[in-house]
Amino acid sequence: MVGTKQRSYEMSNWDVEKVRKDFPVLAQTVNGKPLVYLDNAASSQVPQTVIDRTSKYLREEHSNIHRGVHYLSQHATTAYEAAREKVKRFINAPDVNCCIFVRGTTEGINLVAHSYGKGFINEGDEILVSQMEHHSNIIPWQVAAEERGAKLRVIPMNASGELVIEEYDRLLNERTRIVAVSHVSNALGTVNPIKEMIATAHKFGVPVCVDAAQSVPHFPVDVQDLDADFFVFSGHKMFGPTGSGVVYGKREWLDKMPPYQTGGSQIRTVSFEKTTYAPLPAKFEAGTPAIAAGIGLGAAIDYLNDIDFEAAAAYEHELLEYATQRLADIPGVRIIGTAAEKASVLSFEIENVHPHDIGTILDQQGIAIRAGHHCAQPVMQFFDVPATARASFAFYNTREEADKLADAVQKVIEVFA
Repeated sequence: MVGTKQRSYEMSNWDVEKVRKDFPVLAQTVNGKPLVYLDNAASSQVPQTVIDRTSKYLREEHSNIHRGVHYLSQHATTAYEAAREKVKRFINAPDVNCCIFVRGTTEGINLVAHSYGKGFINEGDEILVSQMEHHSNIIPWQVAAEERGAKLRVIPMNASGELVIEEYDRLLNERTRIVAVSHVSNALGTVNPIKEMIATAHKFGVPVCVDAAQSVPHFPVDVQDLDADFFVFSGHKMFGPTGSGVVYGKREWLDKMPPYQTGGSQIRTVSFEKTTYAPLPAKFEAGTPAIAAGIGLGAAIDYLNDIDFEAAAAYEHELLEYATQRLADIPGVRIIGTAAEKASVLSFEIENVHPHDIGTILDQQGIAIRAGHHCAQPVMQFFDVPATARASFAFYNTREEADKLADAVQKVIEVFA
């Protein structure tokens, strides 16, 4: 988690070239140039070990899980549930059955908003979200508010892209039923003071739903230390397959919440008169899950456990700081989001150049960034821009790649001069 102050850039003792060899996609060329992959906030790349483990399931173990008594079903079930146990340990959840598998953060937040909203939000209640949220942490709560007759209230941010905590404290009241906030902003990289925000909400007896899609891939997390009520993240941003994700929730809430979806696998008994539901986690896992993706998520966690994840995070933060300074030194470049604490994301604009043009020219140089509103239109409106160019880093990126980014941005300016 870094700021933007100038400093000497002595990189951590991190063998990035060794790590890069774990990710086969990084060895390719794009438009005749070595690939520089700086779109990690959208989706990270996948190490060979995850590819191999997912392929092994499809090649040797493929079968539907749970209830099957035959060899393949039992092996697939064991592998899938082992992945759930890995999730529990990785985020330090107190109970493996409180780790619900979903397809990703979007589905996870919809699960919480629907089920918690149906059980606990009523007419006249208030839901707090922040001004920097991804659409996936705005729209489900808008829908819940509309359906329940509640009001959506917004925690503002300042010109640096930091939440105004004094306003957050003021907005909390006896009508607040839940706070939904990102741990790290996908559009700005701001690291929010989640632990403190949760503690403040709990003084009012208000639970907090944390969108952790951008934090889990970039630094260690501990849901018990944070005291998070709900903690939601995606596998495809943490070096795992698409279609994998997790909702962690405290049992005191999950036990009281109705199911999000219904059907096979999540029932205890069914008759035409009444259905009763299975205990956690099955209650929230209707139907056949994305088995290969879940097993792949477990393999991604194995990979992160095998490397020194704290050293990786330190290296990545230093790299972000270096890249930020390189771009900030270029006349005509404006950094969007200059919070004191940041992770991974470097959003910027170039005077009189549309971000899509930036992205296109960088792609010609083999550099992959994201250009657009990043599913965060309220953020764009706040900074009075239609879109930004966003470079986002992982621990396999290099200082040389940051230099290539800066050189390519300079070329963009020359093209449009």
